[in-house]
Amino acid sequence: MPVRRVPLHTKIFLALIAGAVFGLIANRLEFSWFVMAWIKPVGTAFVRLISMVVVPLVFASLLVGTTSLKDLRSLGRIGAKTVGFYLCTTAVAISIGLVMANVWRPGAGFAEETRQKLIDGAAAQEGYAGEPTIERPSVRDLLLNIIPANPIQALAEGQMLQIIFFALLMGICLTLIPPERSRPVIAFFEGVNETIVQMVHVIMHVAPYGVFALISAVVADFGLGILLMLIKYCAVVVLGLLIHLLLVYSVVLKFIVKTSVARFFRGIRPAQLVGFSSSSSSATLPVTIECVTENLGVPQSVSSFTLPLGATINMDGTALYQGVAAVFLAQLYGMDLTFGQQLTIVLTATLASIGTAGVPGAGIVALATVLRSVGVPLQGIGIVLGVDRFVDMCRTVVNVTGDAACAAVVASSEGLVGAMPARKVGTSDLRGIGASGDSGGTE
Repeated sequence: MPVRRVPLHTKIFLALIAGAVFGLIANRLEFSWFVMAWIKPVGTAFVRLISMVVVPLVFASLLVGTTSLKDLRSLGRIGAKTVGFYLCTTAVAISIGLVMANVWRPGAGFAEETRQKLIDGAAAQEGYAGEPTIERPSVRDLLLNIIPANPIQALAEGQMLQIIFFALLMGICLTLIPPERSRPVIAFFEGVNETIVQMVHVIMHVAPYGVFALISAVVADFGLGILLMLIKYCAVVVLGLLIHLLLVYSVVLKFIVKTSVARFFRGIRPAQLVGFSSSSSSATLPVTIECVTENLGVPQSVSSFTLPLGATINMDGTALYQGVAAVFLAQLYGMDLTFGQQLTIVLTATLASIGTAGVPGAGIVALATVLRSVGVPLQGIGIVLGVDRFVDMCRTVVNVTGDAACAAVVASSEGLVGAMPARKVGTSDLRGIGASGDSGGTE
């Protein structure tokens, strides 16, 4: 009787559990130093490996995706739908966060001694020393910064908005020149794109080990004490994220895409797990693209455009967290935010989330912009830094799911067949991770 191979997503999930248990044991038995010195580097190496392919994959997939659309009117239509979907869902996410924070009031009722202790300990947080100096760029500067003065430099520095702009412009221009001249260039980047995807297949074989290392390091470093101290705040954020994840996206999928919600979530589960463990939607992008195209059947012409753009500007989970964190810190400092101030949070967080890099901890910088817009002391950032890693892991899942939902919505609105295939595809570890080991069938 043949032995059934364990799907990769199952290995990743088991690695999550094993890493959390091992990290807790290390924290309690006080050998966290061993985890941080010898195990955490494995997780760091995994994130670096998968981050290594992000820039070439974004550039090649966007360029190929743009040229495959052929019709520039189609490109403009898909672009408008993509940006519109991201902005709308981001505003909804922030609103959910504000409602949750106002109803549950996680920052109210703190003892004065506890409050002062948290504030005094803010300066001791790693990477935080007093009030950060953040210059808020004007709208004009934001728009100008999208245009790269040196595309090679933008690629080397990973300036995602500039890379996206250059890839789109180059793809558009390739559709405007004679086919006999553009075809070799397109074929070259198609080969690059396929090579990078294959590289992702190879890297994903070490994913369970990387996930184990990442989770064990987080738990060993922070333990449960600081989570218990801010458990109400974390609970409000996580509950808001779950509402947005399970309610908002489910409604969109059911009534706009008209597809099986269960199959959608099963298909993107590998990307969610990698996003949860890495806390980076950009690092998860290669896995997200693979899940959406292979498991959900979204055409590459759509996924190669919507997903890289989403990893850059779509931060629903980050925006929701910013809303909750701003109200939480205001309550902690005894401030009552007016309706106008909370509306300012919605607008500022929407714009700030667009410019937030899809890497771990980047939401803290955007949060500083939101806090400053409503007058909440920036010292409060140090209070939430202790649990930000856990919250970051959760909100990254929402960010990744939102990217995949947008790809499905755009594909459905364009009338492209196969947005959700009847058969689950895949033979390799990566391609089969959303199929739960099934060989086919309809739902």
